[in-house]
Amino acid sequence: MPTLTIEGHGSFDVPHGRRLVRAIEDSGFDILHRCGGFARCTTCRVRFVAGEPELRTRAEHDKLESKGELGQYRLSCQCLVTHDMTVAPLQRLSTSGLDDAGPTPEDEITPEPEWMAVEAME
Repeated sequence: MPTLTIEGHGSFDVPHGRRLVRAIEDSGFDILHRCGGFARCTTCRVRFVAGEPELRTRAEHDKLESKGELGQYRLSCQCLVTHDMTVAPLQRLSTSGLDDAGPTPEDEITPEPEWMAVEAME
């Protein structure tokens, strides 16, 4: 079982293949996901400290590219926990002023993932 370490929050065993945004929530961390995990809003963004996945979805790539933010962070709604990783979530409900984190993301990545390699030096 992979270990997910969330900076300033702790380390947690996560079932292999768990959607990262759901694993972060499972740990008790109040990450935002305003679009419900569809790679549309970028509120679930994280910075990888270690263990960044080598694949990303086309939806994540296109969203970050359109915002001019490709390579700056990743969308936790578009990542799977398949190995040990350390992340720093960048937005949380408790500091947002919002009433809720957003609709609960599905267990599976949405939209249907089209996987592509993460390019070095994006």
